[in-house]
Amino acid sequence: MGGMPLNDMPWWRWRSNVRSALHMLSDPVFHHECWLAGQEGYGDVTDAVYRLVEDTWLDNWSAEKYVGTIFRDSGESALVDVAVLRVLRIMHQVGADAPVSAYLEHHGWPEAVRAAREAHVLLATNDGDDPDAPPRSLDVLRIMTRTA
Repeated sequence: MGGMPLNDMPWWRWRSNVRSALHMLSDPVFHHECWLAGQEGYGDVTDAVYRLVEDTWLDNWSAEKYVGTIFRDSGESALVDVAVLRVLRIMHQVGADAPVSAYLEHHGWPEAVRAAREAHVLLATNDGDDPDAPPRSLDVLRIMTRTA
């Protein structure tokens, strides 16, 4: 998210949160080095899921509703919808308070990671960012989304 926040989108702060969540959910190396290791500053899986859906209500309706405000086009929204559905299904099955290992050991986790990765790559690329850069901490996200 080197170029973030991208204030060319009306709701760029929400886009920043969605992108951050997708980025963390899509990176298996990050899962092991940060979440499983308990590294401070990155939250956990549940935190990422809430960041993905809390302001956007993507757990209640399609990302298509936000084309032109959070998402640039239907391609972005379609990939985000798939990622949200896969991740939420796992969260509902293992429980929001489950340890990181419960998510990572879930039979559907690889597909959820793949869906999050597809969405993350498209959003990052469309924003002119490197999708392979490591996820930034939540403190950096807060600084980036602070009002000027």
